[in-house]
Amino acid sequence: CLVPLLSREAFVQALGRLGVPFVQCLAEADREIAGLANRWGCPVLSLDSDFCAFDLAGGYCPLSHFQWQSVAAGEGPRGCYVPARCFSVEKFCRHFGRLDKSLLPLFAVLNGNDYVEPAALEAFFRKAGRRGKHGRLQGLLSWLAQFAGPGEAVDSVLKCLKKHQREEMRGLLCAAMEDYTPSDVNLEDFFQKGRYECEAARKSGLPRWVLDALAKGELAPFISDALILRSTFLHVQVENMQRPSAHSTALPIRQVIYGLLLKVPRNTEAASPSKQTNELPVVCEFDRLQKTLKKTFVQAASLPTDFCDDHFPLDKLTEVPMSCRLMLLLETLGVKMSFLESIPSHLQLPVAVTCYWIRCSEPKVKLHQLKALLLMIVSGELHSITNDPDPTIGRAEDDSIAYNEFLKWKEDKLQNKDFDLDAAHSFCQWQCCLQMGLYLNQLLCTPLSEPELSRLYNGTLVHRLYQELKSTPSVENLFSSSPGMTQLYQVLLNTVES
Repeated sequence: CLVPLLSREAFVQALGRLGVPFVQCLAEADREIAGLANRWGCPVLSLDSDFCAFDLAGGYCPLSHFQWQSVAAGEGPRGCYVPARCFSVEKFCRHFGRLDKSLLPLFAVLNGNDYVEPAALEAFFRKAGRRGKHGRLQGLLSWLAQFAGPGEAVDSVLKCLKKHQREEMRGLLCAAMEDYTPSDVNLEDFFQKGRYECEAARKSGLPRWVLDALAKGELAPFISDALILRSTFLHVQVENMQRPSAHSTALPIRQVIYGLLLKVPRNTEAASPSKQTNELPVVCEFDRLQKTLKKTFVQAASLPTDFCDDHFPLDKLTEVPMSCRLMLLLETLGVKMSFLESIPSHLQLPVAVTCYWIRCSEPKVKLHQLKALLLMIVSGELHSITNDPDPTIGRAEDDSIAYNEFLKWKEDKLQNKDFDLDAAHSFCQWQCCLQMGLYLNQLLCTPLSEPELSRLYNGTLVHRLYQELKSTPSVENLFSSSPGMTQLYQVLLNTVES
């Protein structure tokens, strides 16, 4: 299942708007979620069935079993509620007789996870006998029920393997089972004191401000992947698989990000010989080549003098003057601040990214694609103005008229199912550029305001606008009832075309 490229960023923004506290874990979050749930006595809400193997005091509630459309009217102080199901380890184990819950991590591992492939244990499953997915699961649980604990069960599993395989497999099984043990990291401290302390963070060697920003979701996991793993994974979208990956357009932006993250001080007299070189750091990127996954080594960009200065390594990046950080962002995107001065502050970053997209995309952006994108951005602005809950903000009558006309147009036109793959590819390129523009802006401590992503981009809408513009150019006047929105559209268009 493909999710929109900017889903994570839109979700983080939504949590912020709603005032929902959250923490972004540095590594796999399952163990830390389980630890916090047990500390608070709460169930875990998730779609990850791995939580069935955790010993959770409050149980596990699969999000797929929430009846969101059936809100029930409760009595007393608890009020209304959404019916759901809660998985209990104790009840599950009772269903299989004497099955000890400490054996569930081994059950999960034997069925295959990131560490142990089922094929590696094929000899064991052949002896277990049962066929079919459900038959094998039931047989495995019934078989595990005869053991008092995981140690005894592991020994029995290993007897089915050749002697030279046993110790290596024992290590793999034990390491994998650890992943189903609730963490002793006290995430409660983060929600109370704003500090995230864990072993992975201590071992990472990352600057304090980077760790704090990662925990607060102010920096994306892409940043920690590049810093710690020296590798990044670029997610595929609905794009033209015969063309180069949509992410290739944003490569120069990523290279600047890598340069900021991995730059080596020039004064290296005390450095090891391997570091006394002028070679730039390299990051391994995983991206698609047509329909296959390809690994590419990408060299970080050489940074301007201000950022190469040894006084500003990564841990001191926040001390670089704001004007220098803004200049690096704008130079990377190929725009000048003077071009953006007529643009509302919250749209300056997406407009700068759009200028970059027009200049760097291949094949070149078509005018109808550009206009569709800008009309979509204006529609988001109109929605914000007419639906702002703040009663002190006045709403012009012409904005309301324009918005109602737009809603009627959208209702009529969204039935059109025509799909242009090349246009989709171009809009994917824009999203890739916006994503990396956001990441660079965040890494530079937001010299430009962040746009509200849920209002900024709507894939279905931009495709419909593009299709309509090809056949009915007058759609460009969609917001003519609102002088303010008409002016905004013209300002945006003039800026990106200049």
